[in-house]
Amino acid sequence: MSELLWTPSKSKIENSNLFKFKTYIEKKYNTSFGLDYNKLWKWSVSNNEAFWSECWDFFKLNGTKQKEIIQKNKIFHKTKFFPTSTLNFAKNLLVKKNDEVSILFRSETGFEKKLSWRQLYEKTCKFSAFLNKLGIVKGDRVAAYVPNTIETVITFLGTAKIGGIWSSCSPDFGIQGVVDRFLQIEPKVLISANHYFYNGKKISLLDKIPEILKKIPSINQVIICNYDDEDTSHNYISLNKALEESEMDETFEEFEFNHPIYILYSSGTTGYPKCIVHGAGNALIEQMKELSLHCDVKENDRLFYFTSTGWMMWNWLVAGLACKASIYLYDGFPFYKNIDCLIKYCEHHKFTLFGVAAKYIDQLKKEKFDAKNYNLEDLKTITSTGSPLVKESFVYVYEKIKKDVHLGSISGGTDVVGVINICNIFNNIYAGEIQSPSLGIDVDVFDDQGNSTPIDEKGELVIKQPFPSMPVMFWNDASEDKILNAYFRKYKNIWHHGDYIQKTKHGGYIIYGRSDATLKPGGVRIGTSEIYRQVESFDAIAESIVIGQNYKDDVRIILFVKLTKGNKLSDDLVEAIKKKIRTNCSPRHVPSKIIHCPDIPRTKSNKIVEIAVRKIINGENIDNSEALANPEALEFFRQLTIDE
Repeated sequence: MSELLWTPSKSKIENSNLFKFKTYIEKKYNTSFGLDYNKLWKWSVSNNEAFWSECWDFFKLNGTKQKEIIQKNKIFHKTKFFPTSTLNFAKNLLVKKNDEVSILFRSETGFEKKLSWRQLYEKTCKFSAFLNKLGIVKGDRVAAYVPNTIETVITFLGTAKIGGIWSSCSPDFGIQGVVDRFLQIEPKVLISANHYFYNGKKISLLDKIPEILKKIPSINQVIICNYDDEDTSHNYISLNKALEESEMDETFEEFEFNHPIYILYSSGTTGYPKCIVHGAGNALIEQMKELSLHCDVKENDRLFYFTSTGWMMWNWLVAGLACKASIYLYDGFPFYKNIDCLIKYCEHHKFTLFGVAAKYIDQLKKEKFDAKNYNLEDLKTITSTGSPLVKESFVYVYEKIKKDVHLGSISGGTDVVGVINICNIFNNIYAGEIQSPSLGIDVDVFDDQGNSTPIDEKGELVIKQPFPSMPVMFWNDASEDKILNAYFRKYKNIWHHGDYIQKTKHGGYIIYGRSDATLKPGGVRIGTSEIYRQVESFDAIAESIVIGQNYKDDVRIILFVKLTKGNKLSDDLVEAIKKKIRTNCSPRHVPSKIIHCPDIPRTKSNKIVEIAVRKIINGENIDNSEALANPEALEFFRQLTIDE
């Protein structure tokens, strides 16, 4: 049974955006939900057109809203939302022109820089004018190989303002990883930085650009942003100079609601990365719903998410500007020099929302960090995503970080550039559970036959009705094979998301990992997160990865563990791990082999890659290790021979 950890106060509920929204809906549609979130959610999916129309009005989207809300199509992904409505994405984020802080940036080096709303508006208008001067027009792609800085946000908004299509990679991608992505979309402009820092190391990006230009012939202009106050010499266009020499262009042409705003990429760890195209209005209305209604973001709030520019949480964070909130950026190693690096940043700037990956919270817990001596009085919400947040980490947050905080474990992805299962201010928080399905998203859990599963029975996460933030298309996918294979092959005309999940009696969800990484010894499905939760409770174990190895016409479970400094994988530790898994999970969960490994391979967004390791162990090829943050970690598995 899940432990009750937090109950929202009456004042928190009644002062929330969600309460205002539900009251607005109740009055307009002569209905009543009380404080029952599930009733409101059911109304939102049963009255899909009305719900999304009211979202536009409630958020006061700046654009031209037409009468047709949903252009229905019998094919799921061909349904269009607001098909004839228009807006300008950038205009919806440039919502103030005063001297308050719009964006603040901090590097791991301690370098800080901030920008007022007025400066953000002016620089965006100047950069869009500069792009026009370069001949960039609606639909042209602008590629960005950039760290998470203020200049990245300016160049993104300037691109969006004129109808360009933005696509970014974080600077930790190697040259081939960048080329594998950007070559497919044929950008005309490349934006980069002179350098960046990671864990005390200064890394040049200028050195990589000539090779990228050789391999991507469509790029005809390169723009360089200064990471900090160091003005490095180079032969490319300087962003600072471009802004100084440009006049402000204050025209904001409105484009179709579904016009592409950015191209994101699948992880590419088991094949060539797919180019996922998202629409401007589609992303905007979904992200505003999540930020405003679910995370209760209000004007003058201070939002932080620890993310790189290669993860969709960067896009999500930037959308916080549309809520008239300030956004806070961090670039570098999250534990540089001290475990409390980000907590101090949170304290110093009085964040109201502190967003991190689940692995970050797990690491704080493992280090036994206690925030009792930090002033986190302004912190209202902590959000966690990237992988399932285990029960013990929920408890840790409330015991050691802050007792009165809304801990939102959230889950979605690049595919939807947003969140499917999410927090809400009406419901209690139970250890290990995501609170609820997102409003307007018709979430369910199916068995393999396509039937809805009972509460507490595991199955596949699906979405049963079209929703705005599904991709408008995949790039270079005229046959639509890529988009159909990605989401619609398992169930006919139902979005199959690929998470192994269960509904709870509280109306929430527990995620057990990716369904394509689930283990099937003896044909019984086991979610990988069930094993990780037990294994990583040992102080001697830093991290683990578990896979299924094809063995004697069945599958056997192989567990790899990375040990903390000074520890060894003794027979006693192996037996203790097996005993804990057997006791807390089941005998079927117990690994056949437990093997020490030097490192755990992971993606740039810090997700471990079970599928890549499984393929190697089963003698299959890995097509694209460039997508990994640490591709060298795979070499151990390639050289490994597992005995009987």
